[in-house]
Amino acid sequence: MGMHDDQLHIDEDMARRLIISQFPQWRDERMQHVATDGTVNAIVRIGTGLAARFPLRAADPSTVNDELTREAAAMRELSTYCPFPSTVPVAVGAPGDGYPLPWSVQTWLPGDVATPEGLEHSDRFAHDLATLIRSLQAADTRGRTFTGAGHGGNLQDSDGWMEVCFRQSEGLLPVDRLRDLWAAFRLLPAADSTVMTHGDLIPGNLLVDGERLVGVLDTGGFGPADPALDLVAAWHMLDQRRRNVLRGELAIGELEWRRGAAWAFQQAMGLVWYYRETNPGMSALGRSTLARVLNDFPSAPPAPSASSTL
Repeated sequence: MGMHDDQLHIDEDMARRLIISQFPQWRDERMQHVATDGTVNAIVRIGTGLAARFPLRAADPSTVNDELTREAAAMRELSTYCPFPSTVPVAVGAPGDGYPLPWSVQTWLPGDVATPEGLEHSDRFAHDLATLIRSLQAADTRGRTFTGAGHGGNLQDSDGWMEVCFRQSEGLLPVDRLRDLWAAFRLLPAADSTVMTHGDLIPGNLLVDGERLVGVLDTGGFGPADPALDLVAAWHMLDQRRRNVLRGELAIGELEWRRGAAWAFQQAMGLVWYYRETNPGMSALGRSTLARVLNDFPSAPPAPSASSTL
């Protein structure tokens, strides 16, 4: 069963034919589909150092090509600021052999994919997350500001999507409590500035070795956004004590901390119901994140003023 109504078919044999026909220098490399909880791309590993990424959802090929070009530039930019290894672009493939979209090849990084609970009790991992977020925020925005809608911009832009999520989550989640919490979150004052952010710090985009962060994936979304956006990692991967460790290291004030929780909440609400049958790992991530947010905010908090501090 596909995760999306418009999901494209791409299997290992088709990917191998596309790779070999367009990049014959990799003909003798072993190619293997990589099973992940990812929802955007099918991943095929090429040898030991590369991975091909095939977009899963139908789209206009020229739009996808433009997006891959934008993502490649963002990946290169992030790599200059990231204190941990990150994926970088290698090549772009063309449609063919029944697959209708451009696709990309990136570097492959060693490490284990992080999980929602695997390092939730680790001070060391919380420290590494703080180091990552601080380093990305220090990048020069070069005058750029957030230009999209929703995730990373204005919380109220997500009202329509959240209403869909609440309706679809009846019987799955404590919807009345969640509605009340969103009603408070959506009134939080917006950020008065933007910084550079990864944009999607979920477990599947981080690699670990033991308790250490050793790799950062899916870096094509690097761009200017709400400074609280990357704080979603706290609720996606840390217990309450380690959330406080991360917050303390970054010296996060109350308003920004609550916006971080709001962005984690907004992201998680779309995971539980949408991926319930087709991607249990992503659905479970949504549940664990919402549980942590509800633990921190058991009742809808009053909106703080923009001058609120720790």
